[in-house]
Amino acid sequence: MSLSPLPLSYCTNVHPGRQLAEVLSGLRQYTDPLRRAAGGPLAAGLWLAAPVIAELRSSEGVARLRETLAEGNLTCHTLNAFPYGDFHSRRVKEQVYLPDWTDANRQQYTLDCARVLGELLPDGVEGSISTVPLGFKNLPRSATFFADCQERLLRTAEGLDRLWRETGRMIRLAIEPEPLCVLETTPETVGFFEGLFAAAGRQGLEEPARRHLGVCYDVCHQAVEFEPVGESIATLHGAGIRLNKIHISSAIELRDPRRNTEGRAALARYVEERYLHQTTARLPGGKVLRQLDLTRELALEPPAEYLAADCWRIHFHVPVNAAKLGPLHTTRSELGPALEAVSRLPYAPHLEVETYTWEVLPEGAAPGAERTADWLVAGLSRELTGTRELLAAVGRGG
Repeated sequence: MSLSPLPLSYCTNVHPGRQLAEVLSGLRQYTDPLRRAAGGPLAAGLWLAAPVIAELRSSEGVARLRETLAEGNLTCHTLNAFPYGDFHSRRVKEQVYLPDWTDANRQQYTLDCARVLGELLPDGVEGSISTVPLGFKNLPRSATFFADCQERLLRTAEGLDRLWRETGRMIRLAIEPEPLCVLETTPETVGFFEGLFAAAGRQGLEEPARRHLGVCYDVCHQAVEFEPVGESIATLHGAGIRLNKIHISSAIELRDPRRNTEGRAALARYVEERYLHQTTARLPGGKVLRQLDLTRELALEPPAEYLAADCWRIHFHVPVNAAKLGPLHTTRSELGPALEAVSRLPYAPHLEVETYTWEVLPEGAAPGAERTADWLVAGLSRELTGTRELLAAVGRGG
C-alpha cells in the first residue's frame, strides 16, 4: 500500500489570499478550527499567489507564516501554484490559466514557490507544487508553444534540482490536467511527457526532469472527461510519469438529461460568473461532447444532441462527502477506484482535498443556512471525515 502517511491536506485556495495578512488570517479563522473540528492531524495545502510570494521573499515574512502554522499545529508539504493572481475576484474564468508555461513569469513564480515551500517543509518530508496544464486551448498560442513550454519546464527542473542539492529539500512539480486545457486527457498528457523527456534526454537532463516533473491528478477533472480513473492512473504510471499529487475532488453529474428536467433546473442554479465550469456530455455510443462553460441556456434549453446524452458532467468542484445534491448526482463514486489505483503505486503521492467553490455554491447545495465561518468549517470538516472514511476503506482492501 502506498497511500501517503502524511497528514491529509486541504487546499486553502477556498479562502481569499491576495496578501500575506489574508493568508495568515485564513489559517487562524478556518484552518486551525478545521483541524480541531475534524480531529487528527491536518496539513495546509497553501495557495500563495504571486503578490504573497513577493512578500515572502523576506525572511520575516516566511517566519510569520511558519509561526502561524505552528500555532495551529499545522504542517505544510504542498502548494497550489495553479492560480497566479487573484482567485477570488468577481470574474476569474479563463484568466486562471495565465501566465501559461511559455511565460518567464510562470517559471519564476514556480521556483519562488519552491524556495518558500523548502522553508516550510518538515524535516525528512518531500514537497510538491501543482501548476497549470501548460495553458488553455481556447486562448491564443504561438506555433512554438509546446517547445517553449518544454524549455521552461526543463529550466524549472534544473532549478528544483539545484535547490535539492543545495538544501536537501526535494520538491516536485505536478502539472494538473483539466478539461479544455492544453493537457486535458490522459493520452494528451502521456504524449506531452514523452516529448518532454525526449527533449530532456537531448539536453542531458532526463534524470532531473523525471525526478522533479510529474502530474497532479485531479479526480474531478478526469471524471469530467469520462475517463476510467483507475485505468488512467495506471496508464500514467506505466508511461513513466510520476503522480506527485492527487486532488481528491468531485464534479456534478446530471443523469438522464432528457427526462430529468428537475435536475436540469437545479443545474441552472450552479451557473455563476467567477469560475469556469466546463461541461461534457456522453452519448450512448461513447462520444463525449464538450462545452466551454455551464450556462442557463445549456441547462434549461439544451441542444438535441445534449438531450440525447445519457449523462452530463460539470467541472464544478462540489463537497466530496456528497453523493447527491438534490436531483443531481456527483462523481464521488470515482474517488474509491482512484485511491485504490494510487495505493498500488510504488510510492506515495500527496493527497489533498480541493473544493474551492464553497463561496459560489447555490443556496441549499450544502447544509446550513447562514454562510458564516462556522458554516464553512463544518462543511470542510464533513469533507475531511468523508475522505478519511474512503482512505480507511482502501486501506482495509475494500
